[in-house]
Amino acid sequence: MNFRRLLQYLLMLLTMLFLGAFLLLPVLTVLKSGFDMELLAETFRSDVYRSGLWNSLCIAVVTTFIVAVISIPLALLYDKFDFPGRQWCSLAMLLPMILPPFVGALGFQQILGHYGALNSLLTAVGLERIDFLGGAAGKFWSVCFIEALHLYPVFYLNVVTALGNIDPALNESAANMGAGKWYRFFRIQLPLLKPGLLAGGSIVLVWSFTELGTPLMFGYTRVTPVQVFNGLTELETNAMPYALVVIMLAVSALLYVAARIALGGSRSVTSTKGSIGASAVKLTSWKKYAVIVPFLLVSLLAVLPHLALIGCAFSTRYYGTILPEGFTLIHFENALSNALVIPSINNSLRYSLLAMGIAVIVGILVALASVRWKLRGSGVLDVLSMLPLAIPGIVVAFGFLGMSVRYSWAKMLFDPIENPLWLLGIAYAVRRVPYVVRSVVSGLEQTPEELENAARNFGAGPLKVLSKITLPLIGANVLVGGLFAFSFSMLEVSDSLILAQKSIFFPITKALYELSQILGSGAGSACAFGVWAMLFLALTLTAAGVILGRKIGAIFKF
Repeated sequence: MNFRRLLQYLLMLLTMLFLGAFLLLPVLTVLKSGFDMELLAETFRSDVYRSGLWNSLCIAVVTTFIVAVISIPLALLYDKFDFPGRQWCSLAMLLPMILPPFVGALGFQQILGHYGALNSLLTAVGLERIDFLGGAAGKFWSVCFIEALHLYPVFYLNVVTALGNIDPALNESAANMGAGKWYRFFRIQLPLLKPGLLAGGSIVLVWSFTELGTPLMFGYTRVTPVQVFNGLTELETNAMPYALVVIMLAVSALLYVAARIALGGSRSVTSTKGSIGASAVKLTSWKKYAVIVPFLLVSLLAVLPHLALIGCAFSTRYYGTILPEGFTLIHFENALSNALVIPSINNSLRYSLLAMGIAVIVGILVALASVRWKLRGSGVLDVLSMLPLAIPGIVVAFGFLGMSVRYSWAKMLFDPIENPLWLLGIAYAVRRVPYVVRSVVSGLEQTPEELENAARNFGAGPLKVLSKITLPLIGANVLVGGLFAFSFSMLEVSDSLILAQKSIFFPITKALYELSQILGSGAGSACAFGVWAMLFLALTLTAAGVILGRKIGAIFKF
């Protein structure tokens, strides 16, 4: 074995050790702490915990159903027809991703609250107010809708990408043989869409089942993630939160298996459109404008919480009115003067920059091992790097807490009380590695190896080939992966709410949550702070969309 091959195997081994230590070990720590049969049985005997699990399951199923109803028809329209503003419509579909759903809940409350915009409209036309957010049922449907409006872009992007990989000649051949459009859809398109449906549906299903921030903001406490969060204060004396996390992990795995079974696996083989050319039908007359309407309606509905958030942040009064009244910057001044805000921005920048650096290095090594080096065991490494999409963030966060208590070396590396920099940096990075891997893999698969081979033939060493040839060729993909790792780390919810213990170490999302709990001016300050977060992530996603175009969907693949 030559030196270059030995170095490649060494780097792959180090990458595996990193993911094993900071992804698998936290999960094993949770299992070891919470896998007590008597404790697990107690969670099912308790009406409180049993109903929390049932409510979480219902949220996941309902949210995924809503997401599918929204995404599949729009993806089919986008793929089938060519119309004015087609690319802009696709970009508009990404709008919900510019705000975490738990922050969007603030805007949603401005719309559906007892004295919100919708109830104000009802009273203006002589109708009675409706308590949309009152009671368990109102909170349940509010959580489902706000999560669906945030997560449908993930499903949409996967379906669009899957449609882009279907050879239109298959559909044309079936049409020439006399097959009707519905027969072609159910017998040709739908089976070939199964990988995209599985990828998008699995992420949405698991994500909505384990989502902590949205039900927490709506005060919907009878769900398992919030019950786990509320048990943090008793963690040293009560192992029940660990048992709940074990159950969440098991149910998440079962949900993914159920999705695979329901879709018949993902073995469908698709052929690429590359050599066929554009297959979209060019619409004429009024039809080319009519097809835009569904995109506009969904985008408007999805952006309403964002608009309400902006209205609350800039208005002097948005209580009992249909539209915001007055203009002020006082909420921004209050937010900036709050002792939590400026330190939280600095903290998030530090955590996220560290996370981005780690995620980019690990992501590049995983992609190289899988695509370029083709090492034995690289397939295992690739699967391991994708596991963060299947393992709930709340499980990993609890695992890190358990590691800091159970292992002395972990306590030295990351102390959640006194110095959580490495704790949050690594936790953020592990969650974002899949986005970097998929982005870099996409770049490597589209980049021929001839230039790298030529450099090696002229005597260039492995590091020189990597730094002078490979990385410059895939620079745009590395940049996009890094942007996603950084921006989503800045607005990470589960890790931030669980792992940040002291106020001086709070990241942005933990500070936002604390601001929203302050009576009086707290909601306005939180909305103002949320506007900044929204603009930040919007710029990131716009840049990524410009660089990758429709290939951006590959980043969200399982």
